[in-house]
Amino acid sequence: MEQNPAAPFERGTDGPKVILVGVDGSDSSWRAAAYAAGLARRQASKLVLVYVQPVMPAGATMGAPVVDTTNEIADELIAEIRGATERLQGIYEVRWEFHTLRGDPYSGLVQMADELKADAVVVGASESAGHRIMGSVAVRLVKAGRWPVTVVP
Repeated sequence: MEQNPAAPFERGTDGPKVILVGVDGSDSSWRAAAYAAGLARRQASKLVLVYVQPVMPAGATMGAPVVDTTNEIADELIAEIRGATERLQGIYEVRWEFHTLRGDPYSGLVQMADELKADAVVVGASESAGHRIMGSVAVRLVKAGRWPVTVVP
């Protein structure tokens, strides 16, 4: 059977090549990252860690340096990830990359999953009570129905 070079990208045909995980520094996102790293190692997939820096409405910041805070979180996340990678070097080999962008976490994860042609998305379960009203990022990703989504408690 001849392959059509113009055919659309098809996910999940030969195991995941790219596993995307959302991280935000919460305990559940670290558990999701650990779970995704194990999947990536076993499947010889690339692990893509994504932190979406929330953008607060101008009136909601009350003068707080929100941008500086989210940049600090991004820096801390990459330092943690690099440290974990160095500690496990030679034991577990996982190809990984880290991306950070600003915006709504759901939209940011969707954007990155599309850009990188993710085969699977892993997120931690929401730890926020407010998500009962608006819906968690995990539920919204599942409802999008574009990738297999694993929600780690």
